[in-house]
Amino acid sequence: MHVIGVFNRDGGTFKTTDMDAFAQRAVAAFAARGHDLETRIVSGDELVDQLKSAAAKADLLLAGGGDGTISAAAGAAYGRGIPLAVLPAGTMNLFARSLGIPLNLDDALAALADGEVRNVDIATANGRPFIHQFSVGIHPKLVKLRETLSYHGRVGKMLASVRAAAGVIFNPPNFHIEVLTKHGLERRRTVGISVSNNPFGEGYVPHTEGLDGGLLGIYIVKPLTPWVLFKLCLAVVRGKWKSAPEVIDKEAREVTLRFPRRKSTAMAVVDGELIALASRVDLKIHPGALKVVVPKAKVAADSPPELTAA
Repeated sequence: MHVIGVFNRDGGTFKTTDMDAFAQRAVAAFAARGHDLETRIVSGDELVDQLKSAAAKADLLLAGGGDGTISAAAGAAYGRGIPLAVLPAGTMNLFARSLGIPLNLDDALAALADGEVRNVDIATANGRPFIHQFSVGIHPKLVKLRETLSYHGRVGKMLASVRAAAGVIFNPPNFHIEVLTKHGLERRRTVGISVSNNPFGEGYVPHTEGLDGGLLGIYIVKPLTPWVLFKLCLAVVRGKWKSAPEVIDKEAREVTLRFPRRKSTAMAVVDGELIALASRVDLKIHPGALKVVVPKAKVAADSPPELTAA
């Protein structure tokens, strides 16, 4: 199998990694399993073009970087109908966690080189693919504040996120939203809404344990005072955010979000990346539409036990 690996040297742990040495280890790991791996070490501004180019030529696309890199790679692989293998080189590595991929890069290489292809869900927001979540309100404001802070490396980014969260707590957003599903139209004021590719499980790191449920998770946060928002942040840290009374939890195959009083400068976040917010956003789940490589141990764990004759 011809594999092309696109590694974002500006993303996450790759910033402090000897990329030439890592690429050699990657080639060796895949060669040991009979695969031909071509590696491309690229900068962030080259990333999207290189991913599209690789997806057009490869039997398998191997992508390394943070969640934004992996989201772009998933879009490229989804568009071409080829499998995606994920190297978790970011801060949170949410998609990799959902796929059961080891977070140590060398362990991930071995698991992916010997892995198996399976089909998982992917979602779209106005036609743009995403693998984790689309968010408006609290999350974009946090990301915008974090980008004004200086930080280096994974730990520095996490500390910057904590400082940005403090800014959001004392000045939370508050806006109108219309949520349309097959059950009807709901109008609300909110400080934030997130729509995820499959519902999240509880936990400090919000991610889904399964990517084949065929449903979007919809999370709407009620208007909050700074004190109540602070308590909600504590619930997030404790991994109990879904059970908080301030969070409205829904599921749907499709949802339309409308923002009747949207400001021209309003932003959304798609898989960690800031984008301009449209006045209407149509979100859909596409069951089993993305091919991914998962470790054999993950396949075995997800398979139902064989029945034996009594």
